[in-house]
Amino acid sequence: MPVELSPNVQRLRPSATIAVSTLAKRLRAEGRDIIDLSAGEPDFPTPEWICDAAVAGIREGRTGYTPAPGLPELRAAVARELEDRAAPGWELGAEGVVVTSGAKQALFNACFTLFGPGDEVLVASPYWTSYPQIVALARAEPVFVSGAEERGFRLTAADLDAAATERTRGLIICSPSNPTGAVYSRDELGEVVRWARERGIWLISDEIYRWIVFGDEGDGGPGGSGGSRSWAPGLMDLPPAEVGPHVVIDGVSKCFAMTGWRIGYAVTDPELASKLAAMQSHTTSNAATPSQLAALEALTDGRRARAAIGEMVSAFRRRRDLVAARLRERLPHLSFVEPEGAFYLFMRVDGEFDDEVGDSQTWCSRVLEETGVAMVPGVAFGDDRYVRLSYATSDELLEEAIRRLAEER
Repeated sequence: MPVELSPNVQRLRPSATIAVSTLAKRLRAEGRDIIDLSAGEPDFPTPEWICDAAVAGIREGRTGYTPAPGLPELRAAVARELEDRAAPGWELGAEGVVVTSGAKQALFNACFTLFGPGDEVLVASPYWTSYPQIVALARAEPVFVSGAEERGFRLTAADLDAAATERTRGLIICSPSNPTGAVYSRDELGEVVRWARERGIWLISDEIYRWIVFGDEGDGGPGGSGGSRSWAPGLMDLPPAEVGPHVVIDGVSKCFAMTGWRIGYAVTDPELASKLAAMQSHTTSNAATPSQLAALEALTDGRRARAAIGEMVSAFRRRRDLVAARLRERLPHLSFVEPEGAFYLFMRVDGEFDDEVGDSQTWCSRVLEETGVAMVPGVAFGDDRYVRLSYATSDELLEEAIRRLAEER
């Protein structure tokens, strides 16, 4: 007898990356030397001083429940860190912060609370693979909208006007972008923000990669000013009068190499934050207490935070430059979006499609078989012409991966 599923999950799609990841595991089990450029996390360990804070909390017996929206002191630290770098006029408090089990839960909470059947949510494309699935779980309709390819797919008001309808209730953007590495300038972001405000559309801004950026704006890290590193422009870099209804999604996973600790957060107005917290109280309750203590340390020790982020961003910038240079030298027919942040490169490969290889998933599988280099097919991100490679690995492996790719062509 077939299983009858709830309408809540009938629209969920299987992962577009599963075929490639399954093949990579099989080849590795057969003894093949596989270079994995599919990673969505930094290849650095969590800084020791952050780990020490979690261990100290455990030894002190801080292992019980916290309030559903998080430790009060962590919520206050998030608000303080954001306000410290925000444009004049922002007044942020702990009551507008909800700490979650990873940024993905913050996104789910926001979409499930704000949208429902009959609503349309614009999703900037190429997109992180979970955005449309999360919108679908809310039983709303994801509507994909792309900017011009030559602009790194960044959106303009004209792009949004062409996609919006009377049913549009939300817009999800990500800067720095996963998968492209593109970063909105303040002016570009301001245009999108004003467009959403004028229409009363909820803007969900995923800023999880904001500290991993290779430009010159900002002050360089949590907890103080005057550092040499930068942040990507975010909603709160704009004057508050320009920003309409919004939810900022962030966390400690990428900038502090804390992916497995599962700490994200949503920042919004206190009224919506109370609804997000209420929903979370009936689903997962609080994020893990030791992980919250680690995140608190990360966000309050500004000196060490700036040093840790600076070291990691320097490595990513060097790797970005290495990969871009080698691709231009050895595979000049494969164009790519110039990465300005995060640790991904989005490379166009449809020029190599033929009668046997007609999509990005088949292309990735063939390349994996021939070279042992694993990448993520662009269909997972809404653009089947591209593939995503991550440069969150060593210089030596990146050099070897591109050598293999070039020698097979």
